Amino acid sequence: MNSIITYTKPILYFFMYWLLIFSFQRILFFSYHFNEIPKNTGLLSCLMVFLYSIRLDLSTIAFLAPLYIIIKSIQISYSTRWLNILLKSLIYTYVFLVSFIHSGEVIAYYEWGHKLTSRVFMHLAMPDEVVRTADGSSIFHFTLLLLIELSVAFLLLRKVKSIIDSPSHEKPTTLFPYLKSIATIFVGLPICLILARGGVQQIPINIDAAYFSKHQILNDVSVNSCYFFGNSFVLYNKSDASEHLPKITPQAAQLEINRLFAFDREHENNFISATRPNIVIILLEGWSANAMGSINPCKTATPNFDNLAKEGVLFTKIYATNTTSEIGNTSIFAGYPSVPETAISLYPEKHRKLPTINEKLQKKGYSTHYLFSGDLKYGNIKGFLMEHHFDELEDESDFPKGLKRGKLNYFDQDLYALLFKKISVTKSPFLHCAFTGSTHSPYDYPLLNKKTFSGEEDNYLNSMVYADKCLGDFISKSKKTSWYKNTIFVVVSDHGHASPGINSPFETAFFNIPMLIFGEPIINEYRGKKINKIGSQADLAATLLHQLHMDSEEFLYSKDLMSPNAQEFAFYSTIRGYGYINPLGNIRYNFDAKKFISSDELTKQGKFSTQKESEACFYAFFKHFEHLDAK
Repeated sequence: MNSIITYTKPILYFFMYWLLIFSFQRILFFSYHFNEIPKNTGLLSCLMVFLYSIRLDLSTIAFLAPLYIIIKSIQISYSTRWLNILLKSLIYTYVFLVSFIHSGEVIAYYEWGHKLTSRVFMHLAMPDEVVRTADGSSIFHFTLLLLIELSVAFLLLRKVKSIIDSPSHEKPTTLFPYLKSIATIFVGLPICLILARGGVQQIPINIDAAYFSKHQILNDVSVNSCYFFGNSFVLYNKSDASEHLPKITPQAAQLEINRLFAFDREHENNFISATRPNIVIILLEGWSANAMGSINPCKTATPNFDNLAKEGVLFTKIYATNTTSEIGNTSIFAGYPSVPETAISLYPEKHRKLPTINEKLQKKGYSTHYLFSGDLKYGNIKGFLMEHHFDELEDESDFPKGLKRGKLNYFDQDLYALLFKKISVTKSPFLHCAFTGSTHSPYDYPLLNKKTFSGEEDNYLNSMVYADKCLGDFISKSKKTSWYKNTIFVVVSDHGHASPGINSPFETAFFNIPMLIFGEPIINEYRGKKINKIGSQADLAATLLHQLHMDSEEFLYSKDLMSPNAQEFAFYSTIRGYGYINPLGNIRYNFDAKKFISSDELTKQGKFSTQKESEACFYAFFKHFEHLDAK
């Protein structure tokens, strides 16, 4: 009996140790993100996190345990210096990695609003961007959290010394102790396998085993951080999105897609008077429509944009296709939707088959230029733009020497100054594109003497105030030039952002972004007009090209928002799922929860119709993405 306890006690303590560590990490998470928990969440719901997390925690520990069981079982029978060092190295590595992952998740949650996913691997591939994006406060709190977690982990290890320490005994004189070690290994490893898959049921455990609440933040805390991170690594190498395709036939999906996207592209709702105007596209980094008074009822962070909206056509119900810049760029220029878990910009063999706005304009004699205030290699944006033949690409390396800059980008004021200089020496007709950066974390706004906003998302909102002023100053300066009279400006955001009351990338409102077309060539009857038709940033291509009297048939998934014949809807993909919006309401599907979640009280007919359309879109988009390189 004593010998059984000798071999099993350290292993049991190993499991108990990590259960305590994971619970402590959840308490830390709650302490940092307490204000983000919905006000109507009771104490019982928060405590339920610790109950529903147990299965995934045990599964996670079961993945950590095999190496430990092998080494520890041998150490108990035959303790040597190198075995002791090996076991300590293993435990210390586990402690550091687990603490590092969770500390990073707590800090990243402020910006991302979700757990660390495959997206983090794209950031880690560019460590210089990670360093530049993180502000001093984030680095401090990450370091503080890491030190706290490491301190608690090592303190707890001292309390349960048998996890690491070897029993004092003499070298065995018989084979019996070794046989007990082998028996422990052969019994322990199958148990780990069973725990890792969550039991002996047919379908292994998944993240949804920890889901229990209607509040996503509670589900996020319940899901083990290391398990999710490991799962993300698998997804990063091979997405499982295909496994979540709806049960719909290709024929049925195509019929629905034809109904949604095949429309008569001829109409007379034209608002641009010039035949070959210059085009300036300004991509706004992460501007949320939920902070803009011209689009939503709120305290506006963008008075200059709101005034410009009175001079052009403002689209108020536009939604981003995803939550990242590389996907925003491909959707805007190629009119292409997004699919979950990946970005088409990372697949040159696929995206080079797509048409883009700049290529269409080049065929009409336009020169094309793209300017970014940061590093274009992020998400292979530069590769995408190069493969689609922009005449000139410039990023941070092309800015004048000696300029002060933010941590991640040059300030918007300097971006617009360089853009203005470039436009002034460019022969018409031209397409100039500029991608801003000051509204990206860590939110640089050097011109503000006094903050306009305080409280929730105040740094982001104040950066919008600064970015809006820079936009207003650029347009005011442009109005004094000769080229302004024949220039159309397109202002559109690359993706949404958390704003007061809307801080989750699982909410449809999170994706609401601005899109404005203005300039002197806008005919008078359309100036100040608001278009409330539901659409996405991918619809800019067809909408703009029609106004320029160019065909857009190649842009299969881009709708002309001015056409009375086009359906009213938008599709987006989000973390582990996708969403769909139409006039009946909105609905999203979560891969891990394996269910649709409706944000509105839809009628039965409306809910059925919306679900059918969203399933058809996801199926068609994914299949098209899957086979695009074969064309």
